[in-house]
Amino acid sequence: MAHLYSATIEWSRGEARFTDNRYSRAHQWRFDGGAVVPASSSPQVVRIPLSDPSGVDPEEAFVASLSSCHMLWFLSIAAERGWTVDSYLDEAQGEMTRNERGQLVMSRVTLRPAVRFAGDPPSAAEEDAAHHEAHESCFIANSVRTDVVVEATHGTP
Repeated sequence: MAHLYSATIEWSRGEARFTDNRYSRAHQWRFDGGAVVPASSSPQVVRIPLSDPSGVDPEEAFVASLSSCHMLWFLSIAAERGWTVDSYLDEAQGEMTRNERGQLVMSRVTLRPAVRFAGDPPSAAEEDAAHHEAHESCFIANSVRTDVVVEATHGTP
């Protein structure tokens, strides 16, 4: 049985003319648990004030989802192995470059997890093995080359 996940993305034009391409890219992400996240295009892609730098952009969200998925798997693996994790910090970074067709793509995401353990920490080799297992288990990392299907509903939302 498939697991389904959903997000509602909402934007409106407001008073902008739109066809002059000078409209705000600020919008909202809404999730089934009630969370509402302010979002926007990246100011690196669309200049301010048309982008809102306080909003999460899709590229940041992509990096964050990979990092979060990895962390959740790592914590689970650490608990299974009897390691007590006190804190986990990842200053993850994504890099956009052009692919062989000249399209901008997120070509590399670097995760930099710093884990602090209570008591007897695992060896560096044991921790590295757990990070490898977490990476192999992460649903998001396994989905990076996933198909994206667009099913337009044509009409008023």
